[in-house]
Amino acid sequence: MGYLLVAACASLAVWLWLALGQGMFWRTDTRLPARHAPARWPSVAIVVPARDEAEVLPHSLPSLLAQDYPGEAEVILVDDGSTDGTAGLARRLADAHPGGLPLTVLSPGEPGAGWTGKLWALRHGITHARSGAGPVPDYLLLTDADIAHAPDSLRELVCAATTADLDLVSQMARLRAVSVWERLIVPAFVYFFAQLYPFRWINRPAARTAAAAGGCVLLRTEAAVRAGVPESIRQAVIDDVSLARAVQRTGGRIWLGLAERVDSVRPYSSLADLWRMVSRSAYAQLRHHPALLTGTVAGLVLVYLVPPAALLAGLASGRPAVAWAGGLAWLLMAGTYLPMLRYYRQPAALAPLLPLTALLYLLMTVDSAVQHYRGRGAAWKGRTYARPGDA
Repeated sequence: MGYLLVAACASLAVWLWLALGQGMFWRTDTRLPARHAPARWPSVAIVVPARDEAEVLPHSLPSLLAQDYPGEAEVILVDDGSTDGTAGLARRLADAHPGGLPLTVLSPGEPGAGWTGKLWALRHGITHARSGAGPVPDYLLLTDADIAHAPDSLRELVCAATTADLDLVSQMARLRAVSVWERLIVPAFVYFFAQLYPFRWINRPAARTAAAAGGCVLLRTEAAVRAGVPESIRQAVIDDVSLARAVQRTGGRIWLGLAERVDSVRPYSSLADLWRMVSRSAYAQLRHHPALLTGTVAGLVLVYLVPPAALLAGLASGRPAVAWAGGLAWLLMAGTYLPMLRYYRQPAALAPLLPLTALLYLLMTVDSAVQHYRGRGAAWKGRTYARPGDA
């Protein structure tokens, strides 16, 4: 019980530091910065990588074609070896929305050696945008095929970029949280991401922390050329963070925040779907390093699992100090989670369940490492990617 008291006090100390010293990561008020319309609306090419997206494309692509944007804009959908008729469906959707933004569908074939599928698709989309008959677009909007945008989404992103002179503006799309498992796991996914990459730290002018949300990235074309993307990050499994780091490393200013009307329409109805979504890149996030995996597992246990264990054990054994330390840590944990639950319009009753969700993420991370060493790591839609340097 003495060891549990020490662990509970350590967990409480960590939570006090997280709540006050980790860039206020738990706050959800980081939205697009102050903005106004530019004197001249820059041109934009919207690049959409798509692999077997026939299920979600009818809910997302029309929202891009219907963008209310005063400047020149086009949509380039890159079919990444789909087998479900994604390319043909995209053309039919464009035909059904005459008067919308023009659509070009590309099919570049299988990724070249050393490329992930998404970045291979982005490479061809960006190359097409820059080598077309017209002038090179001023900006590139890189958005996933499952992301639906409000009609003014592009306009607001461009206003934010031009007003603050930003090279990269990224919004973390609001993921679907409808099924029981989505409600338990999805808000925590964004909460954990913000804990690792506090938005306020990223958005400081001289920031050292860099991250983006790959579902919605507005990127200045000059910054992309300067950073050599996507070629410079062609092997990245976690491509959004790698993209932000490349832009920041070459002097670009970046910004990341939560979206208000940019939504993912992809359903993750079962635990297995969410498990695959997390585990495919969890070990890559740890750079495939066993020591980092061990530290992460130990950290998750200390920070998320010790508090409820200490509270229950302290109450059961009549050790009030243990119960108080564990209970206060658990209370702080739940309190910092509440804003994210409100953002996702979920009940506050889910906040005390965060230790259970953290346990699931711990198991997903371990499974990600196991699958990596079995040669099935970073598997997504029929492809498995080697870690950088192994290809």
